[in-house]
Amino acid sequence: MKHFRSLWIPLILALIELGCPPARCSAEPVWKAGLARRNITPTEPLWLSGYGSRDHTSEGTRLPLWGKVLALESADGQRAMIISLDVVGLDRETAQQVRQELQAKAGIQADRIAICSSHTHTGPVVGRNLDTMYFFSAEEGAKIKRYTHRLQEHLIQAGEEAVRNLTNAHLSWGVGWENFGVNRRNNPEPLVRAHRAAGKLRGPVDYDVPILRITDAQDQLTALIFGYACHATVLDDYLFSGDYPGFAQAELERRHPGVQAMFLAGCGADINPLPRRTPELAEAYGRRLAEAVLRTTEGVLTRLPPQLELGASEIELPYDTLPSRESLEEKAKSADKYVVAYAKKMLRELDSRAALPKSYPYPLSVWRLGGQLTWIALGGEVVVDYSLRLKRELGPGTWVSAYSHDVMAYIPSKRVWDEGGYEGGGAMIYYGLPTRWAGDAEERIIEAVKKLTPR
Repeated sequence: MKHFRSLWIPLILALIELGCPPARCSAEPVWKAGLARRNITPTEPLWLSGYGSRDHTSEGTRLPLWGKVLALESADGQRAMIISLDVVGLDRETAQQVRQELQAKAGIQADRIAICSSHTHTGPVVGRNLDTMYFFSAEEGAKIKRYTHRLQEHLIQAGEEAVRNLTNAHLSWGVGWENFGVNRRNNPEPLVRAHRAAGKLRGPVDYDVPILRITDAQDQLTALIFGYACHATVLDDYLFSGDYPGFAQAELERRHPGVQAMFLAGCGADINPLPRRTPELAEAYGRRLAEAVLRTTEGVLTRLPPQLELGASEIELPYDTLPSRESLEEKAKSADKYVVAYAKKMLRELDSRAALPKSYPYPLSVWRLGGQLTWIALGGEVVVDYSLRLKRELGPGTWVSAYSHDVMAYIPSKRVWDEGGYEGGGAMIYYGLPTRWAGDAEERIIEAVKKLTPR
């Protein structure tokens, strides 16, 4: 032992003399992370999104809405950005404008910017998202247009700030668990309490709570990015809020002052928080999700080396058989106002373009962080089968988000497509798309993800 000390002490003295503390002697490569945020709560009454049954504008704010940004830079200078925001979703045009402006002003390639909506149903209407669901006046439409422009400005400013704030950081990740999400296609809402108590809930669910923990150079917590596969539909009133994801983020930030919490919605298009409909339940689910995040961060997380591989694509996702002009003219006479709005929109497209589009440019991205975590971001309202399948086929270290980039429609699996119903194709009326997807949509999307996934 004395001989060991006689060798070690001179080495420490030599390192101190060189100005290199023993714990930091090697020039270890590190991540850089930058954070920023903007309050995106409307400053005037505005039409709320998510439910077609609403008949007037907002009545106030229960919880502020936020747009939050994380900029990342790997050791070799690769940069990417995640934007999380408390809205039901962005249309393609709005999302593209934000990305292109950030590419010009923040210097990050547009296809390396992921915009992730929480899908709260108590956020404002944005752009043309779900444009055949709403029936408001021209004056209200003008207010929505102004809000959408301000939202874009907020996100661009926050993105520029996040890049300016890039500083040394450490990233680690883990997976927690929470079970308030219920498959809504297989469990009638009035029976959920009894079925849960009896252990009789049915249908696929994804209870994982993936978490990315970011600390600064001194290992002090700066950000928590987390996900969950469940609709943000506890609340259906007229007060702005981020629903349970908003309450979860607020709770994490209350417990850790100065930390930025960001929610990335998972593949929960067919999953609801049940029971629901009260503010107390929204807060309770938010606290439960926050507790799941905190329990996980207190355990053993996997440290991610500062390596970043980035892939993005837009695939042409084909529609099923397109409706004829005659069928649309018949639908335009329907007693259902939503069917009428859809039919008239399709007829306008036929008049202006002579044909309906045969496909949609479906967006997706795949990021590999630290050579260990594969984060997949899919556009649209994606059903739970996708995350379960991708995690099964790609293996541990897979995190799947939905409601990313732009939210153009529901994305059914083949199982849901065969079953039909709202998620299987009926919701296309409210999104104003020609018809449901072709039956091989799942295989096309999975194949595109695998092509982008580093091996």
